[in-house]
Amino acid sequence: MTDATADAAGEDDAPRRKGSKLPLLIGLLLALLGGGGGFFAAFSGMLPLGGGPSAGASEGHGGAAGTGHDAAPDGAHGDAHGGAPGAAGFIELPQLVASLGPVTALHHLRFTAQLEVAPEHQAAITQLMPRILDVLNTYLRALEPGDVEAQGALIRLRAQMLRRIQMVAGEDRVHDLLVTEFVLN
Repeated sequence: MTDATADAAGEDDAPRRKGSKLPLLIGLLLALLGGGGGFFAAFSGMLPLGGGPSAGASEGHGGAAGTGHDAAPDGAHGDAHGGAPGAAGFIELPQLVASLGPVTALHHLRFTAQLEVAPEHQAAITQLMPRILDVLNTYLRALEPGDVEAQGALIRLRAQMLRRIQMVAGEDRVHDLLVTEFVLN
């Protein structure tokens, strides 16, 4: 008889274990709404990460040809400084060679790059070149062999160097660091 009462008690617990699915559905709905809102904010340009229409057009990815947009033949669409949208100047950095130390088989890092700057800031950046080279040499010299040999190292190193350059020159002046040579020997 104890088995029969145990079976009857087990059957009574089953409906109590099944709870309402309402919290699960509310959580799912809120997650979908949050994801949709985040996508809309990024795509519409409210956040600086999206691939909205203005971001693609300024980088040359959404050009006027074949998209149904009319291009201004006289260059009437420019930025606030009078240049064409996406116009940039490039300043070549001299080749830097950094020693990685005697412990590794790879003794030297040879690095060259170019800075992408707005044309109106080229002279100011050129004046700051000794400081920029100092920041880069100091950073590259402090690297350990594991920092350079790791997978994806160039991406991390590039981001770190760009941030340091922007700290010296100003964030709005240097737009990008273009690595043209990164050789370990």
